[in-house]
Amino acid sequence: MRADARRNYERLLAEARSAFAAHGTDASLEDVARRAGVGIGTLYRHFPNRSALLSAVFEDAVGDLLTRSRELLDHPEPCTALVTWLRETVTHASEYRGLSRALMSVSSDTTSALSRCSAPIREAGDALLTRAQQAGKVRPDVAIQDLLQLTHAIALAAEESPTDPHVADRLLNLTLKGLAATP
Repeated sequence: MRADARRNYERLLAEARSAFAAHGTDASLEDVARRAGVGIGTLYRHFPNRSALLSAVFEDAVGDLLTRSRELLDHPEPCTALVTWLRETVTHASEYRGLSRALMSVSSDTTSALSRCSAPIREAGDALLTRAQQAGKVRPDVAIQDLLQLTHAIALAAEESPTDPHVADRLLNLTLKGLAATP
């Protein structure tokens, strides 16, 4: 990539992060381009659609969740590791208004640019879930896709309840009680 194209790309990403954090994932792409000092055509040359831009914005955060999942694979308590990672996933999804809805919409769409973020997250979560299931702490019929949909739904519920800072934690606790393997 040429130096000027790289600068445009980086400015677009920085402005998109700011816009998505402040206004949600439905923020105006024209506004993102204007704030980055480029035309909308330049934005679309780098990111052919909103999903591609969302994917690029969230790849860094996804990298953090993937790193964290690898660290948690060594945790002596597999269930605690899974719960910790799920909590961090809810926190991540809550950082940008609309991210949970966008991730839920591509959960079965492997052609979306945003699915590039979803597939590695599923694999990382599945490793933690499998470990907790093998330890007998989580029901064997629980699938990672279901857990991720639930975490996104919890983040979405928290997004819709901005005056209740504890709603995500309460909903996650309720969900986790349903995961426990019965003795």
